[in-house]
Amino acid sequence: MGFKKRFLTAAALAGVAAAVLLIGYSGKSVSEEREEPFFARRKENLYLWYTDEALTDYLQSAALSYGESHDGVRVVPVLTSGLEYLESINRATIQTETPPDLYIVSNDSLEKAYLAGLARQTPKGRWEEIKEGYPDAARLAVTYKDKVIGYPFYFETSALLYNRTYLEEFAARQLEAERDVAEAEEAMAQLEANGPEGEDGGQDTDGSEPGGMDGGASGGGQDGSGETPDGQDTDGNGPEGDDGLQQEIEQRVKSFLPDTIEDILNFAYEYDAPEQVEAVFKWDVTDIFYNYFFVGNYLNVGGGAGDSLANMNIYNKDAIECLRVYQELNQFFSIDTQEISYEGVLEDFIEGKIVFTVATTDCVEKLEKAKASGDFAYEYSIAKVPDINERLLTRSLSVTNCVVVNGYSDRQELAEDFAKFLTCDYTDTLYSRTGKVAARYGVDYGNGNLQQFVNEYEISVPMPKMVETSNFWVELEIAFAQIWDGADANTRLKELSEQIMTQVTGEPYEEAWIEEEAEEEEEIEYLDEDALRQEAQEGGDAP
Repeated sequence: MGFKKRFLTAAALAGVAAAVLLIGYSGKSVSEEREEPFFARRKENLYLWYTDEALTDYLQSAALSYGESHDGVRVVPVLTSGLEYLESINRATIQTETPPDLYIVSNDSLEKAYLAGLARQTPKGRWEEIKEGYPDAARLAVTYKDKVIGYPFYFETSALLYNRTYLEEFAARQLEAERDVAEAEEAMAQLEANGPEGEDGGQDTDGSEPGGMDGGASGGGQDGSGETPDGQDTDGNGPEGDDGLQQEIEQRVKSFLPDTIEDILNFAYEYDAPEQVEAVFKWDVTDIFYNYFFVGNYLNVGGGAGDSLANMNIYNKDAIECLRVYQELNQFFSIDTQEISYEGVLEDFIEGKIVFTVATTDCVEKLEKAKASGDFAYEYSIAKVPDINERLLTRSLSVTNCVVVNGYSDRQELAEDFAKFLTCDYTDTLYSRTGKVAARYGVDYGNGNLQQFVNEYEISVPMPKMVETSNFWVELEIAFAQIWDGADANTRLKELSEQIMTQVTGEPYEEAWIEEEAEEEEEIEYLDEDALRQEAQEGGDAP
């Protein structure tokens, strides 16, 4: 075989190998690749890595939409294992011809990605164009050392989930009881003023029938009140259709919504729970994502952006006080840390066994599906997580998934453009296709409960990025579980802080013990029986 022929054969084989490699990354079979027009293979490919399979349909749709408006560009979404994700990106960047040009990652990994060169700083001009479309939590989530790294995509946080049907029914019962009392008091007042009915023979002085009846000629109903004897309004709506009553119920429900944990306890004392209700308030006390709000306003791990080792404050008086309140809740809401789980709590909520709980955004999709299938027979709503009390405030934890451009990509400008398109211009179908809530403002979800999660996200604490504190969340979760089961909050928080600060400073660290103020005990004045007896004798009243 001549040199020219051998060269052409080798070139053909290399082309086949390259095509197979490209097909492997795109997730397509050979037959699918053959069906594509020839010119499609000549497009510039942009590889997007991700780890959540729920994003597949959405990303493929976004890639197609972008390609239609950008001739010569093909975005290839690549589903990848989440295990050692950044390490896999690094290996692919070094060892393959088709590394990821951009990828989706949670904000707590941004420091590691940036220091490894795998995350590029977002151009200032591009960020200035879009930053006003994000809440502060999203902006801080992608900020590292005053640089913006990536584009906020979607978020997760926790909020208060409650059974609105139960609250409305309780409100209606209360209003009905109050009206019955008011009517009884009014009747008693009339009785005292006019005497018993019938003393004058049952006739009013004008000759009409008792009770104002005159043969049914007056008013819109048979008794002149606008109602028929069966309680129906003349318009057929019935008592439940009374707009005024419904407004009263809605106002009463708002008064039930807890501003503080103390409000939940007060509600639990007065609530006349249906038989199927097993707990007024129940949540997963073993998962830090549903517990963090108790201390979120008082733990400082890296400052607002979670990127400063010089800005640390874990062990402080307010955090201790919050954890003491948390521990005391075990007396009111007995929750076994060995048996509780978020999935189990949500299932109990669906079955009507819980009034209030703490949930993440995924609950909306699950509850809507349960309603559609007939497994959830109630209405629900989302509210802000309650504060501890009027002085001690709460803040939920949030994690923001971002689209990051690989610092080693040969197509960085193009990758930046698609990242902006994906996170800013193509978010209308994000929730419907993935169940993810966009980190950006202005998305119409068609469900007000998701907007309540956005409101909670606005004031949430973004997950810190520092590698030195990466184990903080696991250790804090353990501490919460131990405190719930009776461990001393002061001691346990001090130990946690010393552990983390030792990691941060690189040398043994000891916190100064915080003395807590003793709780003031109510003074009870006891009677001095001897003095009383002496006083009585002097007055001549001794027995």
